[in-house]
Amino acid sequence: MKKLIVILLVLTVAFSAFAQAQKEAAASTKPTVRLLTDATGIDDKSFNAAAWRGIVDFYGETVENPASKGTLYDVITAASADMYIPNLKNAADQGYDLIIVTGFTWADALGEVAPLYPNQKFMIVDVDWLSGANIRQYIYGEEQGSYLVGVAAAMQAKADGIENPKFGFIGGVPSATITKFEVGYVMGVLSVFPNAEIVDYYANDWGKPELAKAQAKAWYDNGVYCIFSAAGGTGNGTIAQAKEYRMAGKNVWAIGVDSDQYSDGIYEGTKSSVLTSMLKLVENSTLDALQKIEAGAFEGVVVQMDMVDGGVGYSAANPELSDAAKAACEQAKADIISGKIKVYKTYKEALAAGAVPAGLSALDD
Repeated sequence: MKKLIVILLVLTVAFSAFAQAQKEAAASTKPTVRLLTDATGIDDKSFNAAAWRGIVDFYGETVENPASKGTLYDVITAASADMYIPNLKNAADQGYDLIIVTGFTWADALGEVAPLYPNQKFMIVDVDWLSGANIRQYIYGEEQGSYLVGVAAAMQAKADGIENPKFGFIGGVPSATITKFEVGYVMGVLSVFPNAEIVDYYANDWGKPELAKAQAKAWYDNGVYCIFSAAGGTGNGTIAQAKEYRMAGKNVWAIGVDSDQYSDGIYEGTKSSVLTSMLKLVENSTLDALQKIEAGAFEGVVVQMDMVDGGVGYSAANPELSDAAKAACEQAKADIISGKIKVYKTYKEALAAGAVPAGLSALDD
């Protein structure tokens, strides 16, 4: 019996060692990646969080338990823009298979650094104007997803029996990308309420939620029903103010962006101040880039991710989102994919088509 126990122990140890060796061998075939973010980091509950989620998912792990962080993948947050170039160079010097940067604010830095490391592969989102066989660029149909949340907000107002509802938009730093969010949202609202009043504001910052909170309060106090923020971490202030007011019994809403921000607005059980979110599925892009690296198929090209490509969408997580709103969003989604509905990408185009009002603060590059 003792011999049998010893044999079983030896076999158990041997099997465990074999399993660990197999796990390590599998891990060694996976590419390595470093994500570089702006000051808002992966806790922005928005754009950076989505990019990080795609990376972690690629390794079969979870955001709550990123077991391979620090070995196969990691993330570095730049405290300020003057750290962009040093962070890029540092990552390239360490020999990662892929370096990912989030957002057009990184474009100049990447354009300067990438030519210095021709064998280093880079990925950037919201940019399509850089050159180089080592840069993979992802752009999105933000205007399409934003159209859906505009429809959702307007249909919710209609379900609530609100006459002449007002709608607001808060942007971060003005750019052609953020213009797509605003134009799509406004078009979606006007498809339901053609004469709706629209107000907008740009914070000129991605990480100051207090600015959005103050503006949201002023607007809600002035009768604005729903505010869509495309402003990174700044937009969290809109959600916070909407939560305060809904807890106080006021019928106002916030709309999340990039990631599903429903949980950020929760205040009672499953109640949330976030009616819906415009989903910009950056996680699908980071996942795609890593899969291309792993397959040896990485190309320095521009990849367009529209609604039909799984690049954008909307969230129906909030149980208070009316059935009529969800049905209208699904119909609009089908019509956008089929081409029946054309959503403009620029303010100039939308103005010329009479699809949006004059006087908005949106800028086209």
